[in-house]
Amino acid sequence: MDIKTLLRQGSELRELLMRDHTRPGYHFICPEDNGVPGDPNAAFYANGRAHLMFLYHSAVDGFRYGHMSSADLLHWRRHPDALTPDALDAGIFSGGAFADEDGTVYISYWALGSENLDQSKNGIRIAYSRDVENDYAKWEKLPMQAVEASGNGFLTVTSEDGAVRRLAAADPSNIWKKDGVYYMQAGNLTLLNYFGRNSGDPAYSGDFTDLYRSVDLKKWEYVHRFYERNLSNCWTDESEDDMCPSFLPLPTSKEGGGASGKYLQLFISHNKGCQYYIGDYDRDNDRFLPETHGRMTWVDNAYFAPEAMLLPDGRQVMWAWINEKREQEWKRFGWSGIFGLPRTLWLREDGSLGIAPLQELKKLRLREYTSAEEIRSNHLELELEADPEASVELRVLVSEDGNHYVSVGYEPSSQELFVDTARCGEEGSHRRECAPLRVCDGRRLKLTVYVDASVVEVFANDRQAIARLCYPREKRENRVMLVKGRSVSLRGWELDYTNPY
Repeated sequence: MDIKTLLRQGSELRELLMRDHTRPGYHFICPEDNGVPGDPNAAFYANGRAHLMFLYHSAVDGFRYGHMSSADLLHWRRHPDALTPDALDAGIFSGGAFADEDGTVYISYWALGSENLDQSKNGIRIAYSRDVENDYAKWEKLPMQAVEASGNGFLTVTSEDGAVRRLAAADPSNIWKKDGVYYMQAGNLTLLNYFGRNSGDPAYSGDFTDLYRSVDLKKWEYVHRFYERNLSNCWTDESEDDMCPSFLPLPTSKEGGGASGKYLQLFISHNKGCQYYIGDYDRDNDRFLPETHGRMTWVDNAYFAPEAMLLPDGRQVMWAWINEKREQEWKRFGWSGIFGLPRTLWLREDGSLGIAPLQELKKLRLREYTSAEEIRSNHLELELEADPEASVELRVLVSEDGNHYVSVGYEPSSQELFVDTARCGEEGSHRRECAPLRVCDGRRLKLTVYVDASVVEVFANDRQAIARLCYPREKRENRVMLVKGRSVSLRGWELDYTNPY
């Protein structure tokens, strides 16, 4: 194909995408091809830039890791794909990253096998890059598997006494280093899928991870279970797996600063979405000891596949894939794969998880609005304060006739933050999602609401957040209506685009 044809087709694609009224403007979107599943992966900071991989399904050869980097966590530069399938794996699936002291960055990932390959095993592999001068554009894979699993996706070992044990060997976590030794976790979805999510066998049901270690990143040995699901506290049930794990220290504030001494284990269960544990890392025995548990999605698995990293200022920041609920989105519209806004995570004084939008997002503010009546933008940030002892309801993406909208608000009787997309449009998931939120005595309810074409995200009191997709049936200017509330103040800003088209 000649260059003129390619240029014309590229221009036609951009114009097509820009005409789509459901395409977000400042949420990260997979640049091209099929971003389903669209897990963020292998985030790391090096040489003055944040790097983020995104899982996507290439029409050329299957699942790959795309690679983006940013100096401001808002605007992303596309690099050549970091990882593509080769003779030893048929596809790249979720994993983590680690930047070593010498500047080498390592990626741990789940290598998908295929029956028609010589190496038809699902297992964990390691890739690395020393390409500092080119912002880590070139990556190489180690030729051997770090954890060599069977075609069923788990590792079977037999001890000297003849006992058989199956070990997790999927979705590796980020790598960390302690006393010169490298560690990583492996997710357990394949075990639950094989033995059954409701098998009743506590050895292979519910969420847990297995821990591996290595001195050279080539030969890895099994250590033990990194944590065990607590059967007495009912935080999770036996149907929930632990995949896409991320294990990092929690800072003491949303500005970063020093470490709190507690660690955060982010993960998903495939049936119930993103969740987390806060607890202690027993460094002497290499075990994680969960103390509290929380969720980031409550009615389905719409908030999915978390990925986190530490910034130089000590902040922990995370992304997640907002799971599309629109049928055949990529085939019909030419794009898919949306990440939620970057969230800052820290340990609050009461031991709970602090959650807030990344402060850099304020740099996107353009025109300011001081009342709901002024607002006419589909790419918007709103700040609302109200008396938490009265019900609050704010409607966004409101149609001209008022019949179609998304509701955001707070119910004091149940102490719940909510986002309701039931009346937004004909497509997508029409759900009312409620998250627990207790507003401390004497405090105001403070909501930050982001509207971005088909995305609505709400953050509340640095304690809670909900992210959902919705699809307005027609192109329209976003109207905002305050339906319920007492002692309310509201202002907003039109936000600039970060996606090039």
